[in-house]
Amino acid sequence: MTSTIRLLALLVAFLAAAGGCHPSSENDARVTDRPEVAPDAHGGGAHDHDAHGDDARGDGAHDHDEGGGHVRLTAEQMQAFGVAVSTAGPGTVDVGIDLPGSVRPNGDRLAHIVPRFPGIVQEVRKTIGDPVRTGDVLAVVESSESLAPYALTTLMDGTVIEKHLTRGEAVDRDKQAFVIADLSTVWIDCSVFQKDLDRVGVGTRVRVSAGSGGPEAEGAISYVTPVLDQPTRTATARVVLANQDGRWRPGMFVTVRILAPLDVAVAVPPAALQSLANEQVVFVETAEGFVPRVVRVGRAAAEAVEILAGLAPGERYISANAFLAKAELGKGSAEHAH
Repeated sequence: MTSTIRLLALLVAFLAAAGGCHPSSENDARVTDRPEVAPDAHGGGAHDHDAHGDDARGDGAHDHDEGGGHVRLTAEQMQAFGVAVSTAGPGTVDVGIDLPGSVRPNGDRLAHIVPRFPGIVQEVRKTIGDPVRTGDVLAVVESSESLAPYALTTLMDGTVIEKHLTRGEAVDRDKQAFVIADLSTVWIDCSVFQKDLDRVGVGTRVRVSAGSGGPEAEGAISYVTPVLDQPTRTATARVVLANQDGRWRPGMFVTVRILAPLDVAVAVPPAALQSLANEQVVFVETAEGFVPRVVRVGRAAAEAVEILAGLAPGERYISANAFLAKAELGKGSAEHAH
């Protein structure tokens, strides 16, 4: 009897232990399976995404407001930095091309002086750089045939640019003794590339410039070579310029600008344009200050840029040193961000 009771007690204890282990296994299974439940994972991800999305929209809206904000400049600031305000309106944009060139003596006013008879140079009276007048004696030569001296003279006014004899030297008709150039006018010869030939012709207006600090003048093409130079595949265009003051010296390198002015409805100086958020803007004057206005740019030149959209005739805008307005706008954005 006692043994039976002990066996029943052990059986009850075993069954109780077995029954307690099963719920634990189910709980463990539910914990293991939980990460694979799509609604929970998506729900958490969707929450995070919404939160970041709100932040991104907030930042974007803030940046946009700053980019479209206004700038107030005091009269002292504008004067100190040379900020100029102009009224938008029509203008001229030069869409011409620049060609390399050089200054040469006018070939129609160039004299190569040679001895009339072979002989020995007895006297040299002129040298390079000397001005000469018609009839001036350049040198005296003793003729080898008559042994009599004769004068070597010039038949034109000009300047001695070459001299190829010295006293005691034997000379003959095969060797030039002097070169005289009338430099009151000069030739400007420029190279015209094959692709630009249709833009250059006799009468085409040009501007010739010798660079920073050098002379500048306008003229017209007087001649274009009918054939191209074979090694360079270029034609030569020529401009005749007055040179009474001697500013254009033969040998100078110059730039020849082929002028092609176009009248446009709205033109602004290049200095008026500023880059902001990868856009070209002009700072337009309003009651609240200067506002950066996105514009669409057309043809451009060194002096003016065509505005196709974004700036209407009659509007006031910063035409010089607009960088100050851009700097002030950036400074205001940085302070607002802090």
